[in-house]
Amino acid sequence: MKTGKSPLNTIRLLENISLGSAVFAVVLCVLIIVNFIQVKKADPLNTPAMSILVEKLQNDPANEQLRQEIRTLDLLARKAFFTAQWQVRMGGYLLFISILLLVSSVKAIELIRVKLPEEPSGKPVLFWETTRLRRQWLVFSGAGLVVLALLLAWLTHENLGKDFDSASQQSVISSQQAAAGSEKPAAGRQQAAAGSEKSAAGSQQATVSNQQAAAGSQQPDFPTMQEVKNNFPSFRGPGSIGVTERSGIPTRWDGKSGKNIKWKTAIPLPGNNSPVIWGDRIYLSGASETKREVYCIDAVSGKILWTSTVDKIPGSPSQVPGVSKETGFAAPSLATEGRRVYAIFADGDLIALDMDGKKVWAKNLGMPANHYGHSSSLIMYRDILIIQYDQRTGPAVMGLSGKTGEQVWKTPRNVKISWASPSLVNTGKRMELLLAAEPCVASYDPLTGKELWKLDCISGEVGPSLAYANLIVFSVNEYSTLSAIRTGENPKVIWENNEYLSDVPSPVANDDFLFLVTSYGTAVCYDATAGTKYWEHDFGNPVYSSPMLAEGKVFILDKKGLMHIIKAGKEFSQISECPLGEGSFSTPAFTNGHIFLRADKNLYCIGK
Repeated sequence: MKTGKSPLNTIRLLENISLGSAVFAVVLCVLIIVNFIQVKKADPLNTPAMSILVEKLQNDPANEQLRQEIRTLDLLARKAFFTAQWQVRMGGYLLFISILLLVSSVKAIELIRVKLPEEPSGKPVLFWETTRLRRQWLVFSGAGLVVLALLLAWLTHENLGKDFDSASQQSVISSQQAAAGSEKPAAGRQQAAAGSEKSAAGSQQATVSNQQAAAGSQQPDFPTMQEVKNNFPSFRGPGSIGVTERSGIPTRWDGKSGKNIKWKTAIPLPGNNSPVIWGDRIYLSGASETKREVYCIDAVSGKILWTSTVDKIPGSPSQVPGVSKETGFAAPSLATEGRRVYAIFADGDLIALDMDGKKVWAKNLGMPANHYGHSSSLIMYRDILIIQYDQRTGPAVMGLSGKTGEQVWKTPRNVKISWASPSLVNTGKRMELLLAAEPCVASYDPLTGKELWKLDCISGEVGPSLAYANLIVFSVNEYSTLSAIRTGENPKVIWENNEYLSDVPSPVANDDFLFLVTSYGTAVCYDATAGTKYWEHDFGNPVYSSPMLAEGKVFILDKKGLMHIIKAGKEFSQISECPLGEGSFSTPAFTNGHIFLRADKNLYCIGK
């Protein structure tokens, strides 16, 4: 019949599409199942070859060729890991698309078939029209195979992540015992970059609210710059750049014997945030899956002056976010301007407390869309609380009124997930807010959120924060590069290096030197302006704490709680090694004559 040719042709085309989609889906299911079996049998991160090389190096630690072989093999293992993850993700996406195409084709055929006249012979038009029992068997078998494949894909992805965490820790320890310098990511916090995102000009326009104009008409309620410098108000000190002007810093102590340990205080809940200090008070937070608290500790006696429970936050999600051990539920350090203290947690809950621990305001910023937990620390500029909220959906940097919590400005950012924290620097002409996240280092006006400049120079899920000295910004991330950027209206990279890269500790700089520490425990010193490498030294233990500069010395705390104190100079010169007797992920805080260290369970005050 002539009138039926066009619909029948369409049906045949859809039959071919549905058949192809079904075959493709079956092939994908088989491949996913095979991949799951292979990953179970052969872990790409734990190879016998690596164990053999490490064992050889333990017997011959001066063998540079072996060290290079370990680095090369480790890099290949990382690439294999990321390739396996990509294959699992892509297989799941393609399987979903093929099933969607199959279902759409079948549905379209049914809709067309309703309009067709019956064949005189009574024979079926559609090739798959067989008995109801066979159709049901086909549907249920196919659905079962698809569900099994998707479940195994999810399990493979999860197991790879856990194996990556475990293998990273084991390989770091083994490499340090062998004095190896293999460049190793810490506990799966960094993944290989999938490419740089390009943003259209003007896409990052700041939205300045009416609260700013209202605040401008009032008397300023914020500290002077000198007051800020006299305290330790945020992660890595004033401006969050790792440099302190405090003096009389102790260089000898011993946690086991108690030498120069003025006091230690047990902190009730765990947290990887670092101490912040205003006057004679120290502020920390702690959290578990079910409880969150903020603590105020007397800097003289170590007594906990008050504990504020963080709960009943408007908009707080009922679901507990997934976090890793390296982040936890209270990774971001607090911030204070001496009027209030501010804390943020893994689920996006944000709270402001007065200096006596009473809630001033609280809000939820939305559950952070990242896979290790939110860990960007807070920072204050004048009376504006600044939050770097770079996540998978809607990344942005925002400024809130410290007094009310209302939004002063918010600037969208076309970047990927970042765990780095913001820094504030005075360039001589203006104050700049500096942030790092793939693909760029960017500068903003901290009063308005207006973007001042940006430069594409970094990739991956960024963990280290920026360093700054003498108009030069330093950025680094593992599997990316170390870049020195001359700031200004037309910023440019003045030197780069990719020999040693960090994925957790932030670098620190002064006018002469840049100091970088890798998470596997190797410290490196560069000429800050020219990029010349002066020295490198392997401490033998992993490091997550960021190095600090004080009184011409670099303070580096490793994960075992051993503080390495070295001279800030062209030649490596170690002043002392001071054991705390307890492990630590946190960065030290300083006052005149004292160091405050948060360890796994206790807060320590070190001084005479």
